Amino acid sequence: MLGDQRRDEQGYRPCVFGPGALGRPGAGLCAAGACLTDSAPTVTAKDVAVAVRAGLEAVAALGKAAPGDKTLLDAAVPFADALEASLRGGADLHTAWSEAVDVAQAAALATAELLPRVGRARPLAARSIGTPDAGAISYALCARSVLSAMTKEQVG
Repeated sequence: MLGDQRRDEQGYRPCVFGPGALGRPGAGLCAAGACLTDSAPTVTAKDVAVAVRAGLEAVAALGKAAPGDKTLLDAAVPFADALEASLRGGADLHTAWSEAVDVAQAAALATAELLPRVGRARPLAARSIGTPDAGAISYALCARSVLSAMTKEQVG
């Protein structure tokens, strides 16, 4: 279904991902990307925060997960919350993203104490205690990678 020519009410082509590891993160990336269009003359820090939130909401909806389920959302939600709070406080995007990365990293590590309630780790349940969720760690690492690619000149 990739390449589907249908469009949603905003004129975007829907991204369709099947089940599996790429499905949920891929849907999140697609939802985030749909918020950032080429038709806008510039992309603001607020636009980026809206895209991040849309991405995590897509992941949550597709995976039927919530924070505390020991999934990537345990890093993504604190990341988005911290990003939005920093931007509301007047930080530029680079600074806000940097602060949010630190929050996401700490939140990802804290998943070691959680019991998985959904996802691939759920069958391991108690055996996963003491090990952080791979999706949460990956989310924090991806967010850090974006930060390392950003320059202050690019994001103001």
